[in-house]
Amino acid sequence: MATAETVALVLDEESPLPETAADVEDLARRLRGHINRLGVMVPKETPVLRHAQQLGSAEVPDGYVPSRVYLVQLAKAAQELAATAETCGSGRAKQQQGRRRWTPRINILRGAVFALALACLVLAVSVPRA
Repeated sequence: MATAETVALVLDEESPLPETAADVEDLARRLRGHINRLGVMVPKETPVLRHAQQLGSAEVPDGYVPSRVYLVQLAKAAQELAATAETCGSGRAKQQQGRRRWTPRINILRGAVFALALACLVLAVSVPRA
């Protein structure tokens, strides 16, 4: 959700372009943070992740137009990464739902109870009588 809001600040048509270099740096820092957080949810070999990380590791170029172009590219990369993370996340959730928790068989439980009873019996016999 936060990624979509930050991306909208850059890509939305009604959104004004950042006026100062500090505004551009702030938006780039926020987008890099989103890329880092989303990168954990996506497999490392994904080309979208590699592209977003390469863009995120680059410095913001000097100049009005190059810095705004870089910001738009970074926002698009973050948007693609968010979409990829969403599809990967739903696949993992389905995978986890499909897994069942291991439950021991009844004979294993019977054997464990028998072993515990035997250990208690041996302990009771080994205690000296007064």
